[in-house]
Order: sequence, then C-alpha cells, then structure tokens
Amino acid sequence: MSGLRIVRLANFVTPASGGLRTALRELGQGYLAAGHEPVLIVPGDVESDRMTPQGRVITLPGPEIPGTGGYRVLAAKRRLREVLDSVGPDRLEVSDRTTLRWTGEWARRHRVHSVMVSHETADGVLRTWGLSEGVAARAADRLNRRSAWAYSRIVCTTEWAEREFVRIGARNVVRAPLGVDLVHCRPGRRSTVLRAEHAGGAEVLLLLCSRLSVEKRPGMALDALAELRRRGVRATLVVAGDGPLRTSLIRRARAERLPAEFLGYVGDREAVADLQAAADICLAPGPAETFGLSALEALACGTPVVASASSALPEVIGDAGAAAEDTPRDFAQAVQGLLARPERERREAARARAELFDWQRSVTAFLDALEAPAVRTTGRPAPHVLGEGVTV
Repeated sequence: MSGLRIVRLANFVTPASGGLRTALRELGQGYLAAGHEPVLIVPGDVESDRMTPQGRVITLPGPEIPGTGGYRVLAAKRRLREVLDSVGPDRLEVSDRTTLRWTGEWARRHRVHSVMVSHETADGVLRTWGLSEGVAARAADRLNRRSAWAYSRIVCTTEWAEREFVRIGARNVVRAPLGVDLVHCRPGRRSTVLRAEHAGGAEVLLLLCSRLSVEKRPGMALDALAELRRRGVRATLVVAGDGPLRTSLIRRARAERLPAEFLGYVGDREAVADLQAAADICLAPGPAETFGLSALEALACGTPVVASASSALPEVIGDAGAAAEDTPRDFAQAVQGLLARPERERREAARARAELFDWQRSVTAFLDALEAPAVRTTGRPAPHVLGEGVTV
C-alpha cells in the first residue's frame, strides 16, 4: 500500500504564532514518518513552495487582518482552487472554521475525504469578541451545522470542544487530543539562576506565554498579579508573547507599577522551555482555549498551570493545576492554592499529567480521522524530505 497525499490548509499562522504552528509541525512530521505525503498550504506575504522536515509547504499570498498583529488568510479562492487541483489531494485537512469552510464542499465535489479540525469553539471566540452568550451560541450553531455537512469528519481536540457539535446533533465528530514534546519540555530544564534573574527578588514567579490578543485575555494576568500584590504576595510576572494588545498592557503595568517584564515574541524554543521550567506558576487566562499547547508544555516542564474555568484547559491539566473563574480574585486564589502545596509534589504532579499526552498518539488519532492508516512504522521521516525548517 502506498502513502496518501494529505493536503492541509491553515489560516492565522505566522512566524510568531504558537500552538497551531506547533501542532501543524508535529502532525506533519508524524504523517511523513507514517509513510504519507503531507502538503501544508498557508498564507504569507509572497508565494513559495519548498520541502521541510514536515513535508512540502506551499505559501500563497494572503492579506493581513487589521488589528491581529500580522495574521493572514488564504483569501484568493481562485488561486487556492488552482493549487488544490494541481496538487490533487487524497485527503484534505482544514484548520480554519470560517474563511476556508468552502473547501469542504470542494472536497465533496472531488470525492476527497475531508476533515475540519476544531482548534477552538465558535461560540467561545464569538463571546470573547463581545457577543452575548445566547447570540454567540445561535451563530455558532449555524456555522457548525454547515461545517458538519460540508466535511467528512470534524475533529475536536477535547470533549469540551466537542460539546457544541453534540448540541446540534452532528454525528461525524471524533476526538483527537494533541500532544507535547516530553523530551524537549522536561523538569530538568529548571534553573534557579534563570528564575532569580527574572524574579528580581520576588517570592513567586508567574509566567504568561501567549499571543497578546483579545481572545487570549492577557489582561487577566495583570489583574491576577495586582490582586496577589494586594494580598501581600510578593509576585512578579514575565510575559512571553506579542500581539496587538502589547503596548496597552505595558502602559498599564507601568501606570499601576506592577512588576511585569514583557519579553515580546520569544522565537527560540529552548528559551521558551527554560522559562516554562523556571516559573513557579504559568497562567492561561484565555476563556476560549480548547487545548492550550503552551499550558501542556509548562506541565511537561514541571510547572503547574492556572487556567480559565471557561476554557477546555481544566480538562487537560486535571489535578496538575487549578481552574479559576474569570475574575482577578479567583485567579489569585487559584495561584495561592497551588503555592500552598509542597513544591516537589506540585511539580511532580504537573509532569505526570503531561506524560498522558504524546504526539505519536495524536498522529495516530488524526490519521484515523483522515482514514489514512500508516504505511511505514519506522517513526522517522524519509531522509529525502529533510531540509530547512519552516517558520509557519
């Protein structure tokens, strides 16, 4: 049996994006190792076509979305159709629930098995942009009915994300959790020197690794820091990430004299993992998160996580962290609750939880959804595709 050409489409991916970029890379490498031919198509500023460790990557020009800090979309339908016709996919995987939904109908017409990956809940995202719960749910239901009809399968990374499809009676939904690099992210990276450098004498080092945009609610990290300081907890916050809210967050921290250090986008994976291991607590305040790879990486580094109770992360972090309602008081209380546990105990629990998730299991689940069984089991990509890394 020969491998299948799995064409993957994704929007909202940039060199400075995090979780989705990581998932695309890990899944692509896994498909390649399983003997298939992954082809990733993403938007960029110029057109390109190259081979990478995750397979072939095609970049098509796409416009920037104002106010998103550089996110682009595959808006030229005619050109994308031409590329799809030229590449000739055996399977289609789409990581976008809005602008690329038409590709499900394209796949139906061409008799191509298609999968849409739900990386976030539609109603959750709509609520973060100001819609009321009822309006957001009705709009999400309409969107999800169309998606469930258009695609052969809908893949959800958590039970939490699956609920909105269960609500509309969709029967083609499967669950496939994401994973974490347990070798790269490990407790042994913890450095007391690095911790002291960023803590600056504070007793508690908090870390936020996130895109600084509305849907991620990064302001809650400052809210929690302020509340902890009011309670007499000598805490400081390090923010690793960039986005449209960065300037306003820095301005607020200075105005309120909050000990917060903004590092901007940290592109070095080693540096990010070192920060995650050095922190005492990582914060994940995004209420629409469905998996939260950054939070899982923190757990793998031995650092517990406080996450929004409105998101799917409580399902992911389990007892290795804490779920907090979306208020400064509750986030601060959750941080103090974790700190009350012995350090060794809470760090061992974090690592143990992360070990339940690995990328090979994720790759297998995604290939099952794509109806693309592995044809090679070496666990290593074919040598001829190895080349310069991709930055999407």
